[in-house]
Amino acid sequence: MELYIIRHGETDWNKEKRLQGQSDTELNAYGVELARITAEALEDVQFDYMFASPLRRACHTAEIIRGKRKLDIVTDDRLKEIGFGVNEGVPADQISEDFHYFFDAPEKYRPARGGETYEQLCARSRHFIDNVIVPLSEREPECRAVIVAHGALNKSIMVYLKGLEIRNMWDGVFQKNCCVNIFEINGTDFKLLQEAKVYY
Repeated sequence: MELYIIRHGETDWNKEKRLQGQSDTELNAYGVELARITAEALEDVQFDYMFASPLRRACHTAEIIRGKRKLDIVTDDRLKEIGFGVNEGVPADQISEDFHYFFDAPEKYRPARGGETYEQLCARSRHFIDNVIVPLSEREPECRAVIVAHGALNKSIMVYLKGLEIRNMWDGVFQKNCCVNIFEINGTDFKLLQEAKVYY
């Protein structure tokens, strides 16, 4: 099967460089436009299944990408963004000096109170892949599915699919808003076909 992994469109907090995490922010006008352009680029792709984070910015992006396709969007809490706890809503440059580990040395990152570790994030995204996507690929090897979620969440899925470690979380191409990654999934055999392509 083919699995498309797409990041949501821009929000005001993205623009302001605030940590969003699991705060339920909405797309801004530019984010809607990015989703529309991406939907147009993918309008001839036959999706059989659509999965999304339940957070509004991801659901709205999924709805736009779905377009006229008669598909249910199945939301799953395992696809929510990493939680930043008390740091949610705070501009990244106002957080304590060790926050740089989040991107620079993920294996050293420790979340603020109420936040999630990378280990917790990777565990739940891997659980989704192992219990939803892998069995689907075995039952319907010719199908095509899409996940619409978030920057760190999508990267955690890719860490698993590419056989990497947490310290390699941000290796590869940066996940811009509405970027599209494609993997070929055959049971537990995963192959990257496209990484972080944008259509705008």
